Amino acid sequence: MPTLRSSSSPSSVSSPLRRASGGGQRVLSASSSSSVNMPCGDRDSDQTAEGDSDSLSADEGSDFEDSLRHSVKKRAAKRPLRTTPVAKHPKKGSRMVRGHGQRDSEPPTSDLFDAVKAAKSDMQSLVDEWLDSYKQDQDAGFLELINFFIRSCGCKGNVTSEMFKKMSNSEIIRHLTEQFNEDSGEYPLTAPGPSWKKFQGSFCEFVKTLVYQCQYSLLYDGFPMDNLISLLTGLSDSQVRAFRHTSTLAAMKLMTSLVRVALQLSLHKDNNQRQYEAERNKGPGHRAPERLESLLEKRKELQEHQEEIEGMMNALFRGVFVHRYRDILPEIRAICIEEIGSWMQSYSTSFLTDSYLKYIGWTLHDKHREVRLKCLKALKGLYGSRDLTARLELFTSRFKDRMVSMVMDREYDVAVEAVKLLILILKNMEGVLTDADCEGIYPVVYASNRALASAAGEFLYWKLFYPECETKMVSGRERRRSPRAQRTFFHLLLSFFVESELHNHAAYLVDSLWDCAGSQLKDWESLTSLLLEKDQNLDDVQESTLIEILVSSVRQASEGHPPVGRITGRKGLTPKERKIQADDKVKLTEHLIPLLPQLLAKFSADAEKVAPLLQLLNYFDLNIYCTRRLEKHLELFLQQLQEVVVKHAEPTVLEAGAHALYLLCNPEFTFFGRVDFARSQLVDLLSDRFQQELEELLQSSFLDEDEVYSLAATLKRLSAFYNAHDLTRWELYEPCFRLLRKAVDTGEVPHQVMLPALTLVYFSILWTLTHLSGSGASQKQLLSLKDRMVAFCELCQSCLSDVASEIQEQAFVLLSDLLLIFSPQMIVGGRDFLRPLVFFPEATLQSELASFLMDHVFIQPGELGSHSQEDHLQIEQLHQRRRLLAGFCKLLLYGVLEMDAASDVFKHYNKFYGDYGDIIKETLTRARQIDRSHCSRILLLSLKQLYTELLQEQGPQGLNELPAFSEMRDLARRFALSFGPQQLQNRDLVVTLHKEGIKFSLSESPPTGSSGQPPNLAFLELLAEFSPRLFHQDKQLLLSYLEKCLQRVSQAPDCPWGPVTTYCHSLSPVENTVEANPQGYPRSKKRRTEGPSRQQREDISSSQEESLQLNSIPPTPTLTSTAIKRRQPLGGLEEMEEGSPEPELVQSSQPLSGNQRSRLSSPQHFRTLLNRSGPGLGNRLTRLSLMEEDEEEIQSELSEEWQDTDKVMISKFMRSSPASGSVLTSRRLHGILCLSLSAPPCLHAHTCALLLSLTN
Repeated sequence: MPTLRSSSSPSSVSSPLRRASGGGQRVLSASSSSSVNMPCGDRDSDQTAEGDSDSLSADEGSDFEDSLRHSVKKRAAKRPLRTTPVAKHPKKGSRMVRGHGQRDSEPPTSDLFDAVKAAKSDMQSLVDEWLDSYKQDQDAGFLELINFFIRSCGCKGNVTSEMFKKMSNSEIIRHLTEQFNEDSGEYPLTAPGPSWKKFQGSFCEFVKTLVYQCQYSLLYDGFPMDNLISLLTGLSDSQVRAFRHTSTLAAMKLMTSLVRVALQLSLHKDNNQRQYEAERNKGPGHRAPERLESLLEKRKELQEHQEEIEGMMNALFRGVFVHRYRDILPEIRAICIEEIGSWMQSYSTSFLTDSYLKYIGWTLHDKHREVRLKCLKALKGLYGSRDLTARLELFTSRFKDRMVSMVMDREYDVAVEAVKLLILILKNMEGVLTDADCEGIYPVVYASNRALASAAGEFLYWKLFYPECETKMVSGRERRRSPRAQRTFFHLLLSFFVESELHNHAAYLVDSLWDCAGSQLKDWESLTSLLLEKDQNLDDVQESTLIEILVSSVRQASEGHPPVGRITGRKGLTPKERKIQADDKVKLTEHLIPLLPQLLAKFSADAEKVAPLLQLLNYFDLNIYCTRRLEKHLELFLQQLQEVVVKHAEPTVLEAGAHALYLLCNPEFTFFGRVDFARSQLVDLLSDRFQQELEELLQSSFLDEDEVYSLAATLKRLSAFYNAHDLTRWELYEPCFRLLRKAVDTGEVPHQVMLPALTLVYFSILWTLTHLSGSGASQKQLLSLKDRMVAFCELCQSCLSDVASEIQEQAFVLLSDLLLIFSPQMIVGGRDFLRPLVFFPEATLQSELASFLMDHVFIQPGELGSHSQEDHLQIEQLHQRRRLLAGFCKLLLYGVLEMDAASDVFKHYNKFYGDYGDIIKETLTRARQIDRSHCSRILLLSLKQLYTELLQEQGPQGLNELPAFSEMRDLARRFALSFGPQQLQNRDLVVTLHKEGIKFSLSESPPTGSSGQPPNLAFLELLAEFSPRLFHQDKQLLLSYLEKCLQRVSQAPDCPWGPVTTYCHSLSPVENTVEANPQGYPRSKKRRTEGPSRQQREDISSSQEESLQLNSIPPTPTLTSTAIKRRQPLGGLEEMEEGSPEPELVQSSQPLSGNQRSRLSSPQHFRTLLNRSGPGLGNRLTRLSLMEEDEEEIQSELSEEWQDTDKVMISKFMRSSPASGSVLTSRRLHGILCLSLSAPPCLHAHTCALLLSLTN
């Protein structure tokens, strides 16, 4: 792309705002941004772009001053101004016209801007008022217009009369830039709020109206349009975004208005030429010389006006558009592209050339959505006219590939506009889009976004269907489509769907074509005639597809919403659409009710075809059976339904048949009696057949395959109908339970028989529970149901160890559902009378459920079987495993199983994150909401189990170097992230987790006589992943606790233990980390302060010197007493206020001696050095909270330390009083309270008791 910029220097150009006193000649100049000295702020630099070095005619002569001077010279002598009619009196509420006396005063800059911002008055009246003021005082009026544009940019400054006379254009812009308020990036065009919402529209309307009102007078006779263009050009080249954005918008709207004026002048010139030719062609006797002379003069005047307008347009295009169409701000680029599109449409003679089209073509590659959208909309306006497409051949050949590729744009609205543009090209430019181009658009009909899919469906319709099924016009009216044309449409639709092999569901194709070909798709007469005729020449796949299209079109017309998974932005239907939907539902019901039995009779042998036909009943208005007296067709349908059910055993057919019968079994229908009788007949038939076949199975020791298949099919039919209908009166529980008992005891019952039998017993229990829940059931009935449920649970528990995996999975699903239904949740909501039914599973059952989950859900990819399975089979298997896991997790969350069993699920969180991550994450979140403390213990338990399993498999040597250990570390990190950002809320939980983890890591000692580390010590590396969740003081106290625990290990290592080093480093804060000693253990800083006296240090026990200092307790409020500041007696307080600038609080660390380092080489002496200034109250409180569950010796030691610390701290606060030790000020009480709040909650009561005793 050529780089076109003005190179004129503004310093050498006189002020464009300065007007000569005696003439109307104006000088036009362009301002360069390089001459403006900008302060830092909200600014942008021009976006640079590369492209072809060759420029077309529109790029030549970017310095437009010389091109204007030629036309400016001819404006020196003009006729007096022709005024436009204006109102004699100002309208009510309008601003008053200023007089000549205001010429030398500061121009009021707010009237015009405020009026446009308010947008309450008519814009034409506002412009007329301004024109009146301009005619009375041209300088003041023009200044007001300039300041209006400045204010519209959001600039607080304005152009004064002195600036107007003495300063150049670039100097004015520099001055305004320095006054610009850059504290906020908002300006009127981007400012939020209702007052600015309509500003851009009012602003553009003002510019348009201004040119319109001046087009017959001031535009040629004295209005300084060149000066205005020069100002806007200079502002559009500014680095201030507000200036550039607003002035570009104004310049482009000004250009658009001038294009309309130029178009009107062109039309006037053509009319003038025709009048002149007509007058000149008259005979000598009829020709009027005066008329010819007047027309010649008029033509000359129009030519001059057109040259002036073209000069202005040339200045705007080269001074603003050429630079701003590639601006860094996408809003500016969008404005330029939108306006050039309107120029091409309105004045195609001048602008619809390759010199201008190239800008739109280049911008099709813009990275911002809004700019690409404006390009496509501009091109739609051009390709929508057949008259204009002839001039677009070169452009189309150059940019066609880009337009086709934009169908796959990542922004849906851009892709929709691209498809609509290609539809216009398809309609108006024959042969331009090749088959390869179209094949890239066809798959979009299956897109998830409905707007995009609908646009692609329209393209498909115009490309494939419309040319063959075109409706001819007769007397201006659309003739009804012939049956032959409709058949052709459906044959083409079948061919596209079957041959393309893009998708397996015709519902999405029907939805894509619904907006453009809905009338053809709703021609159910043609569809059913194609299906019912004998010589239809359709193969099996085409018949199945045609039935699917029929069902999809019926569903679309009846429900009015797209299929599942297709996104639409609409919330609902309009009243008109609901009316159409209701009418279509009545029409399809009336048409299909008589034909549905015929369709079922013809395709009853094919399960793939009969199942969707049975679904048609879901979309009928079933009341029409009564209102239209169509009961005979209902009888035929029930007969066909019974034949289909008896004939098929596929689950899809049986479920569709059971649901269709359920829809008809509504007691509100007058035909309910007939349907209920038909249902009873069908169930009697199936029940009798089941009883007969069951007796044969129980009595004989061998059954052939046909008998097994017949019994399994009968059970499947009964199970499908038991799911939708209450079959309790047929008493199917006892025979099915006997069958299952024999299967479990002997193993002689085939698996295909056991599966539906399990489901039958399950539905029987649920229907019985439904009856008992709705009325006051007796205790005997409840206990009977409880016995049945317990017996069935035991039966399912036995099936968990069955050989066949499908039996195991079915038993697990039914068992988990029953345990959830009969959990304590069933008595919630005022159903306490069902309490006898509540069932708690035994420990053995819980263990078997967990074992089943490990064997069937958390399976490695190599254990799944053959890798050659099809994708859809793998997806189905994954869905089944997710279903099993979800059932187990629900049992955990509802308290049916012990929550500790969740560790079997959580420990696989990281390893199976891709398959079950969402389920496990939701379970973890819900478990934390139920009990946060218990949930954290379960997380630790999961890590312990994984570690123990790995330890048993690999042994303790090199454990932390195994890949499995790295996976455990990743799992620990994910567990740590699950605590969330609530660090204070989780403080106690994380500390407890660390303490329990330390105990586990040191729970087993190394073998006797061995110098190795404890076998569980590597667990500390997993525990280190939770260290970032600790507070600073908790980290130090955990180090102290680790020291105490390590002292109990009898063997001393020759070299530092790596896991201990890793864990200690994770507990060392970055800001206070000291140089590690040779053994790899961190040392605490030894602090030296001048606060406590010798007597105070003697009060501190030796056990306190071995403890860890806590240096991050929140400091107490500043003590304002001068006596306290002077004396500074509080050693503990100084410790808490470390980091203060006072000299006496500066602390330094001292290196350890050689003896000290040697003592630290063994775990018995693993410790950190104590601050000799003595511990604070918070140290003992926090430490005690960590040790409250430790061994008795540690507890007794800390109890003594707590008592000593109480005395020390209380004596310090008593001595710090300047008056008497018996009185505590409110500030010192507040200091004690702050210390107590930093301690664990378990000690708050004790501290409060101390405070109460002190105040008393």
